[in-house]
Amino acid sequence: MAIDPGYICSRCGEHHAELPMGYSTMAPDVWDAGLESDPDSMLSSDQCIVRHEHYFIKGLIEIPVFGSEEPFSWGVWVSLSRENFARALDVWETPGRESEQPYFGWLSTELGLYTPRTTNLRTNAHTRPIGRRPSIELEPTDHPLAVEQRTGITRDRVREIAEAVLHAENERPA
Repeated sequence: MAIDPGYICSRCGEHHAELPMGYSTMAPDVWDAGLESDPDSMLSSDQCIVRHEHYFIKGLIEIPVFGSEEPFSWGVWVSLSRENFARALDVWETPGRESEQPYFGWLSTELGLYTPRTTNLRTNAHTRPIGRRPSIELEPTDHPLAVEQRTGITRDRVREIAEAVLHAENERPA
């Protein structure tokens, strides 16, 4: 008998064909569409600069899932110092870049499923081999996201996250 990779949503009662093992944001929270025409700002799928004052890279907060080889991941943005951002760019396409020391940064993505807020949690961005997003390690605090990263989550928690993300649009105040 094959195992169903999907789930029945407790919010809408529908069967969803697959349980997503990650979500991602397109830009840091400080980005806004008005910056697209600013010559001192840029947004790509991996890096962001805001007014040549704020520098960001995209990475993954990976959370072990009990009974799964695949972690759950949040695609998030972290702010880096100008120096660390420049260094990250210098080695972006360099083989062996994963031997770089981690870059300190601040989480610049609000993940609304967590209380307290996730914006400005302390992080270390660990560069990985070319073609792989950096791994974002949260400071080991008692923040629920940091605890999940350290201790792991169940498939039921992954389902709770999926339901919250799927139905977030319908639950926002008008």
